[in-house]
Amino acid sequence: MTPKVLAMADTRTPALRSFWVLVTGLALLIAQALAAHAQTRPVTFADLADQVSPAVVNITTSQTVATNTGPMPQVPEGSPFEDFFRDFMDRNQDGAPRPRRSQALGSGFVISPDGYIVTNNHVIEGADEILIEFFSGEELEAEVVGTDPNTDLALLKVEAEDLPFVPWGESEDMRVGDWVMAMGNPLGQGFSVSAGIVSARGRALSGTYDDYIQTDAAINRGNSGGPLFNMDGEVIGVNTAILSPNGGSIGIGFAMSSRVAVGVIDQLREFGETRRGWLGVRIQDVTDDIAESLGLASARGALVTDVPEGPAAEAGIEAGDLITAFNGRPVEDTRELVRRVGDAAVGATVPVTLLRDGEEITLDVTLGRRETAEAAVPAAAPEPEPVEREILGLTVTQTTPGLAEEFGLGGAEGLLVVDVAPDSEAFEKGLRAGDLITEAGQQPVETVADLEERIEEARDAGRRSLLLLVRRAGDPRFVALSLG
Repeated sequence: MTPKVLAMADTRTPALRSFWVLVTGLALLIAQALAAHAQTRPVTFADLADQVSPAVVNITTSQTVATNTGPMPQVPEGSPFEDFFRDFMDRNQDGAPRPRRSQALGSGFVISPDGYIVTNNHVIEGADEILIEFFSGEELEAEVVGTDPNTDLALLKVEAEDLPFVPWGESEDMRVGDWVMAMGNPLGQGFSVSAGIVSARGRALSGTYDDYIQTDAAINRGNSGGPLFNMDGEVIGVNTAILSPNGGSIGIGFAMSSRVAVGVIDQLREFGETRRGWLGVRIQDVTDDIAESLGLASARGALVTDVPEGPAAEAGIEAGDLITAFNGRPVEDTRELVRRVGDAAVGATVPVTLLRDGEEITLDVTLGRRETAEAAVPAAAPEPEPVEREILGLTVTQTTPGLAEEFGLGGAEGLLVVDVAPDSEAFEKGLRAGDLITEAGQQPVETVADLEERIEEARDAGRRSLLLLVRRAGDPRFVALSLG
């Protein structure tokens, strides 16, 4: 057999031999590529855990709380226990409140060699003593540098040098399905590692500035404040919350993205507090019917419902304007606008692009500081409702001093809704008696005739719905009602 095989090999032409060499080489390259791709799934997390563990800490907080021993137990008069319980209560200050120490556990991580530590605000809130335990077993007391309840983040400081620390990573680079690893102090069990993937991005729970990474890496009580790592050992999230019917991990955990955390922590480190930009508008999302009433091809942007005294008012922004871009970047919805404004520097002058009466204009706004504005600016001046006729399922009437007093309208002008047909679109969209219609078709209305005129104008323009600006207890919102 051997001579025959060699003879067959010898009969191949140089071109044929080159072809087989090429095929063999391509097959080898493909096999190597597949092998490299397979290696993107980690065989072990041990090396990563060894790399970052020295920078992860356990946090124990203590605070003094008052307790009450309660009233003296009721025992039958003359009972042999009567004297016992009386003596017991006398020794315990007659049931007066007595202080005791309460402890809580959490996690954190070191972000600089000089001892700055990140954790959650709820981990250290109210604590009068904070103890940091390092992976080495060393313990140090920490001081609070600053906190931000809006994002549930806090920055601590210990007196130390040359501490192991971990760098921030780019949460925006993470994709759904990427591997992540969480570390912390779950249920007080000490340093613990769990791994999983990014389940979702851009989750919002309840905060204005929420931008959570959802992960199925096990996160339990005590993990709060700990880091969520990418495979390069960079922190791309701060473990904050879980969604669970029983208080334990069911694979739905949330970590505040590093995109948000880095900005907050930098401000806490520099100022001891946050300093967010403030535009000074009240806004709402654009629904499909509102978009149609404005003549938009799609629902996008942030619709201005009110402009109290502040930066936006000074720049000329008005109620009814649709903000489509902020600082040169498109705005898809209210959440995105709030986030962009909050990330902007206080005192910065930024261009705000908006649609007004179908025309695009750009105004330069010098941003204020949100924290100062929230403390100083009144929430809203109560502005109520208008006049008398049945239109679009609404019974409306012009306000009078008597109606203004009855409905608490103050000096607001507009049409007062005195009744809403239960089977109407207006009722379905939440309009109720006592609401005040101040604009229709983005024009002021004070009389029934004004409203009827706006309806005719919308129909003449081929619109299928009319946009109303409605105020309830001072809070404005836009509602689009069909004209059919």
